[in-house]
Formats: sequence, structure tokens, C-alpha cells
Amino acid sequence: MTALTEAYDASATVETQTRLDYPPYRSSLLRHPTKDLHHADPEGIELWSPVFGERDIDPLEADLTLQHDGEPIGERMKVTGRVLDGDGRPVRHQLVEIWQANAGGRYVHKRDQHPAAIDPHFTGVGRCLTDADGTYSFTTIKPGPYPWRNHRNAWRPAHIHFSLFGSEFTQRMVTQMYFPGDPLFALDPIFQAIVDRSARERLVAAYDHDVTEHEWATGYRWDIVLTGTHRTPLEEDES
Repeated sequence: MTALTEAYDASATVETQTRLDYPPYRSSLLRHPTKDLHHADPEGIELWSPVFGERDIDPLEADLTLQHDGEPIGERMKVTGRVLDGDGRPVRHQLVEIWQANAGGRYVHKRDQHPAAIDPHFTGVGRCLTDADGTYSFTTIKPGPYPWRNHRNAWRPAHIHFSLFGSEFTQRMVTQMYFPGDPLFALDPIFQAIVDRSARERLVAAYDHDVTEHEWATGYRWDIVLTGTHRTPLEEDES
């Protein structure tokens, strides 16, 4: 989990981003800067920044159900949407990465000791580039909720992590997408660290029957707004 950032809606002084220091989310106390920031040499940063183009991304990387020899277990689904700026203009040809737990709520990570099965046919990572209309699209498996040790009987709602890159490494932004109607929302300190209700709702995808494919996959739509008063709540990677 990356560090959390705090921001405000300048037009209405409404807190719309995740709080840096949110006591119910215990590890947030350790996951944000405690000292003044230092200016970095931009030329030095650019020497180590990634450069992405259409030749670097295989279209198959956007289908997380085709990365192994067999079919992964769980509800197959499509997730699509547009990446927009604060004025509603598409953000074109930008790298979008996702990572997630499998249908049983297990990550393929040595530190994940949740006693749920590891799906040998599902790694849970994918990436694509937005098109000329700012649209991204993934085919994947709906992730399951999983326990975490923030407090007794703590469970995270099902979610997918999203990472977006601009033209420089320092423009990376990280957020999470949730699913409608999850009963764990009110019990999850990470979701509740965004204290403005309308801002929290911008993290929840909508079921879209037009995205759903007959006898193949359910469909969800989720737009990401990078700036402005309707900005998608983000996590700030300070590492």
C-alpha cells in the first residue's frame, strides 16, 4: 500500500482526498512524510524515468485471464472507462496499470499469508495504454475481499489498484476502484479515510450492461479524473 495524500476542493474547501494521518487506518501514521520536502534535480529524475509507447505494450497484457495456460477461477468481468482532465478532455496514450487479489482474496505475493488458495492461472497484474479518446479497458476476474490486521476482524472491500503514468516518473498517480453495494465500505478505514461522501463515491465503479458481454463477462465502467473539483481520490506514492 502506498502512502496517502491529503487535498482539498479549492472551490468549496471540502476535503476530497484521503487523509494523511487517519487514526482508524493505523499504518497511515507511518506511511506519510514527516519532514519537509526537498527539491530534486529534474534532469536527474528524467535520466531514470520510464518512457512508454505503443510498441512497449502488448495488447494481450490488458487481458488478465489469458496470461496462463488455463482458465482462472472466478467471475470474469470487463472494466473500462476514460482518463480525463478537470475540463473533461481525454488524456491520451497514457500507461494504466492494475493489480489485484484473485477471486479468493489472495495476492500472488510472498508476504500475503491469507489462507486462501493461490490460483495458478491468475497473477493479477495487467497494463494498457489509453486510446485517442482516453479510454482504457481490461478483462479480469472480480477480486474477493480479504482480511488485514488493522483491527480485529478487519476485512477490505473487493478492489482493484490502478496506477497511471504521465510523461515522467514523477507524474505517477495511484488509486483504487471499488464495486457497488459492498457491505464492507462502512467498516473499511482506508475507504473511510476519504471523509467526503461524494468523493468516496467517485471510487466506486458502476455496473454497465452495455459493457457486459453475452455469456462471457459482466461489465463495469469507471472514469478517472486527474484534476479539478471532481478529481478521483488518489494515493500519493512517496516511496
